[in-house]
Amino acid sequence: MMDYSKEFEMIVKAYEKSGGNVSNLLRKDIASIIINGDRVIGLNSVQGVELKPQKIENGVSVDMRIKGSIKNPIHICTGYVGKRGYQKVIFNITVEKNSSVSFISHCSFPWSEDFTHDAEMYVHIEPGGKMEYRDEHFHSESGKINFISKVKAVVEKGGYFADFFRLTKTRVGKMDLFMEISLGEEAVGHLDATVRASKDDNVSIKEILNLDGKGSRGIAKTTAVALDKARVTVINEAYGNAEGTKGHVVCEEITKGEGVIVNASPILEVRNERSELTHEASIGRVNQKQLETLMAKGLSEEEATNLIIKGIVG
Repeated sequence: MMDYSKEFEMIVKAYEKSGGNVSNLLRKDIASIIINGDRVIGLNSVQGVELKPQKIENGVSVDMRIKGSIKNPIHICTGYVGKRGYQKVIFNITVEKNSSVSFISHCSFPWSEDFTHDAEMYVHIEPGGKMEYRDEHFHSESGKINFISKVKAVVEKGGYFADFFRLTKTRVGKMDLFMEISLGEEAVGHLDATVRASKDDNVSIKEILNLDGKGSRGIAKTTAVALDKARVTVINEAYGNAEGTKGHVVCEEITKGEGVIVNASPILEVRNERSELTHEASIGRVNQKQLETLMAKGLSEEEATNLIIKGIVG
């Protein structure tokens, strides 16, 4: 059986692979939680941050409550150091009235060969509260990771919620990403997902904006690069349910490879005559002019393509 120190060492290595700064997991002035499989192997809280984890079947559930303005981002490290398995993670987050917080999350499974990561996050932003969540993923190159993620957020009057998801450094495997936000009066929401799919990766992304309160505003944006034989399906929905609401959905998909299959479906539904919804959707090849310019400077086609893609997905 793996001892605690070895387990911690391996999960930290996985965290570094995903781009995380390990020192932030060790600082006493930064709230953090480290999860490996179905165990919490590191936990630190600070004033204004309440973290209550509990073990569930195949994973961990964490209740989080935020009170006041939290100076440093809360760091979350979720990983799995085995090759095969199933992990369930549930976050229940409440941001109290006029409180503010940001999260930096790194999920890393660099050695997994046959693994399912099933994540759910439920967020409640009380009036005037603000929350930003940045989620960076690092998977293995096996292509056999099954990633399921559901995010549902309710934002009350004058609140703000933003979720930025990134999976661009490794293969995806199979991914089903669902993000939904319901905005109250004068609330603001931002959903943003960026994914790079290659080989036979299969990606499904769905983002939903519910503009329920007067004067609420939101954006749902997806950027996807599909290479080789990857399949990418994107659905962006916006519902204008109240007066003075504004919603915008954006989908940009870049393709390269004869076996690529991609599609984008914007769905806009106005239920109040004073609601305004707009959308942008584009599917196209890597920019040929940019490709030729870079190749003229001595780069190979593959090098030039990778540089252009890096500029798109970051």
